[in-house]
Amino acid sequence: MPQIIRASEIGSYLYCRRAWKLKKLGVESENRAELAAGTELHQRHGQKVIASSLSRTFGLLLFLAALVTLTAYLTNLLLP
Repeated sequence: MPQIIRASEIGSYLYCRRAWKLKKLGVESENRAELAAGTELHQRHGQKVIASSLSRTFGLLLFLAALVTLTAYLTNLLLP
């Protein structure tokens, strides 16, 4: 029966062949604390990226609202 190799495994193998082999053999990582800290750092970064995207979208919506308001005001001034 052929062994299925996932894309993530290929990435792991290309990054570090030794780590990939040890994981396949079932050897536990010794740097669990560092891995957990890295995961937490990535999660916090992801949250900041989402917050930044939401802030940018909100700012653009406010800008568009101001532009529409200004256009309506100027149109009212020019038309009798």
